[in-house]
Amino acid sequence: MATQLTPPKRARRFDKETQLGLVRRARRMNRILAETYPDAHCELDFENAFQLLVATVLSAQTTDVRVNLTTPALFAKYPTPDDLAAANPDDVETILKPTGFFRAKTKSVMGLAAELRDRFDGEVPRTMAELVTLPGVGRKTANVVLGNAFGVPGITVDTHFGRLTRRFGWTQETDPVKVELEVGELIPKAEWTILSHRLIWHGRRICHARKPACGACPLADLCPSYGTGPIAADEAAKLVKTGPFS
Repeated sequence: MATQLTPPKRARRFDKETQLGLVRRARRMNRILAETYPDAHCELDFENAFQLLVATVLSAQTTDVRVNLTTPALFAKYPTPDDLAAANPDDVETILKPTGFFRAKTKSVMGLAAELRDRFDGEVPRTMAELVTLPGVGRKTANVVLGNAFGVPGITVDTHFGRLTRRFGWTQETDPVKVELEVGELIPKAEWTILSHRLIWHGRRICHARKPACGACPLADLCPSYGTGPIAADEAAKLVKTGPFS
């Protein structure tokens, strides 16, 4: 059986994989991830598109847990773009300090709030082209907002997503935009947003950067990188995380 192959032999199974074979394998892996993480979702807390936009900007260089601990006070004091745009920067910095890089983040979220007020009548725009014109907003943030606030399919290429798709052999690219485009050719568009959550969940729980829990991975038989981490079930099981991810 394929599951009994050693890591080097298992990896060689993918050496001559065709594009059609890659598509089929990627979609099978996505189905397995769907079964493994049926509750996968955005782990940032939000009640509307504005809150999600701000929370996603704040999540840079910190954890979703930390952002979720910080945003309730921010949104209680500044519930709308108008409120945040008119805030005292020192007060906003005080609230955002636990998230790190708080001065830059204060400038970004106050700047995007002012842009929403002045250019978009206080509403978060619903297109990629408009969203990326806002301070602190790139394609990754825009795709998070489009997919989770507006139901517009988008692939969120964060560090977990990029690492896993390269390990899976879905892409060799390191540029997030190229990763987004290549993976988009493998997975149906309707699945893009939930695929992003599934890979992020898998990266946080099993497929870690330094020492993935290969022996506990439901994708082991389909992954050319099997053996990067421990393959012994007992050793791998110790590496599996359940959150929260602080």
